Amino acid sequence: MILEASIKEEIAKAKENINELSAFVGFDGFIDKIVSPIDKVDYEQNTRTLIPTITDFANRVGSAAGKSSNIELFEKMEKLGGNGPIMANAQLSLGLGVRYIGALGHPKVHPLFKDFSEATQAISLSNPGVTHALEFEDGKVMLGTMQSLEDVNYDNLMDTVGEDGIVEIFEKADSISLVSWTMLTRLTEVFKQLTVNILPKLSKQKYFFFDLADPEKRTDNEILEVLNLLKDFEPFGKVVLGLNLRESSQVAKLLNIDNQDEDLSLRAKAIKESLSINCVVIHPVESAHCASDEEKPKITTGGGDHFNAGFITAKLLGLSDLASLAVAVSTSGFYVRNAQSPTYQDIIDFVNSY
Repeated sequence: MILEASIKEEIAKAKENINELSAFVGFDGFIDKIVSPIDKVDYEQNTRTLIPTITDFANRVGSAAGKSSNIELFEKMEKLGGNGPIMANAQLSLGLGVRYIGALGHPKVHPLFKDFSEATQAISLSNPGVTHALEFEDGKVMLGTMQSLEDVNYDNLMDTVGEDGIVEIFEKADSISLVSWTMLTRLTEVFKQLTVNILPKLSKQKYFFFDLADPEKRTDNEILEVLNLLKDFEPFGKVVLGLNLRESSQVAKLLNIDNQDEDLSLRAKAIKESLSINCVVIHPVESAHCASDEEKPKITTGGGDHFNAGFITAKLLGLSDLASLAVAVSTSGFYVRNAQSPTYQDIIDFVNSY
């Protein structure tokens, strides 16, 4: 990542304003159980041999066809998960005040979300989903249970928080990030109701950030419906849609955009213009591209919920698109290297190291 001194200076100067910003994030929540399937157990030696690869696991499962099989899982870790909580935690670390509404436990917040809930004055609508992440030497297989997320819907939001409560929370937020659409099957209706009943009551413009979160399992009609809803948020602020490479390809195809275009900056621009929104940012593993009403820059490395947190925070700070991409990939890059969310000073130091 090569940045001009002026971009580094722009990023550093913005630090003085970051503690004045507030963000809202919603509405998911997951318990991530990191596990590995066991191949053999030696009870005398008290040792376990794990199934090494996804192919080996597939063969083990396949051999049980017409019979049955019992595969023990070795649990390595249980941690807070979900696009929303991870993104909100990243914004907290950067220095923003953050409010959260989501699936953190019902009737009581799950212990894994206790500290997060206190830090964000969170309101929980339902129990979290549960993901068993089966780890192998060559990748992961994610197995999720998400029935509880059906309770993340507009009626429950109104019953739990109320219209006045949502207006108050949104009014205080400079950015409103609505993520994990794929997992929250009632979220499209929430979006519709927000644009009709809540957003017209706000006194100032906001940044709205959306992350579809791997929509492959949703139907084309459902995806097109939510994409076409995004422009309805534009009268109330600036809409930013974040996409990874695979998502951008799927969205481009649905919008009848040339999906073979290797220039992702042009793809971002085409999606932005098709949806009539302010900004589209695409972040494959090796690069990041965005198109807004300002420019169409590209910068290397970055991805994920930390990328999203960094990008929308940078836009709130008024940074240019190139500087925003630099903050985004640095937020993601720092997290990947250090296994913890960065502070804004960490971002400045990270950027200056290149």
